Amino acid sequence: MLRNNINIKITTVFIIIAFFCLQINAQRWDIPADKKAKNSYIKFDDNTAKEGDAIYTKNCKSCHGDMGKANAIKTLNPPPPDLSSALTQALTDGELLYILNTGRNAMPNFKNTLSEEERWKSISYIRSFNKQYVQVLSKTDPTKSKLVRINLNFDKKTNKIKVSVIANESTGVVVLKDAEIMLFVNRYFGKLQIDKTIRTDSEGNAIFSFPKDLPGDKLGNLDVIIKVNDEIYGEIESVNKLKIGIPTDKPSLTAKRAIWNVLKLAPWWIIITYTSIVLGVGFFLLLIIKNLLKIRKLGESS
Repeated sequence: MLRNNINIKITTVFIIIAFFCLQINAQRWDIPADKKAKNSYIKFDDNTAKEGDAIYTKNCKSCHGDMGKANAIKTLNPPPPDLSSALTQALTDGELLYILNTGRNAMPNFKNTLSEEERWKSISYIRSFNKQYVQVLSKTDPTKSKLVRINLNFDKKTNKIKVSVIANESTGVVVLKDAEIMLFVNRYFGKLQIDKTIRTDSEGNAIFSFPKDLPGDKLGNLDVIIKVNDEIYGEIESVNKLKIGIPTDKPSLTAKRAIWNVLKLAPWWIIITYTSIVLGVGFFLLLIIKNLLKIRKLGESS
């Protein structure tokens, strides 16, 4: 009997340890070495931490909770960590940026919703809880982004877009090799990424496959967005209007009556229902006031 109890206890301990290990593994990120080594070109200080606090509150607090209070949402699996914890602070700045960029499971990626500057400022806020942190600045010079030129060509035969990226330095033209390129098209509810993220080749080129069935405006125009991320020149964005979509003569989502529109273009049933409820509530309030006044008169006369 004693031996059985010991075996049960040992088995239980092993199960707990195994579960703990699974939880640890679930929170690990497979981050490429070049991403780990990436550093911010923005000097972290009280001002960047303050701005990062506002970004964190708006985008991260609902899941991760208050910094240092371990009050993150417990129902998510794995639960979001307290970003002031030693486990998070042990990550490099590049690892934190990679996690913000890619997201995983319940965590969204913020690469397309926050600018690179905003992402670094949110990391500045996270680092403000680590008194031992010493920042290593990147070689990136954001002022050089003005020198970058993005050229875009569409091949109708192959339905491919070729993006070429160069920088017009005072010493001559510099080809941006191994720069990260992303291609988007503006849609009603945000940016639609086209193809995968591609790095430029030795000649500064990246080629994207473009869908043949993407609706455009009446003339087939689409707003094509090119986002470049380079280690030296930083993040650059270019917007181009190209006639490469399917001509679509349809009213916009806000042109007709719809739930998401302004009051004057809201569906009639919503207007009627809302007005009826307001009038009904008003009627009952008046009825209550009338009865209260009647009761008061009866009280005064008795």
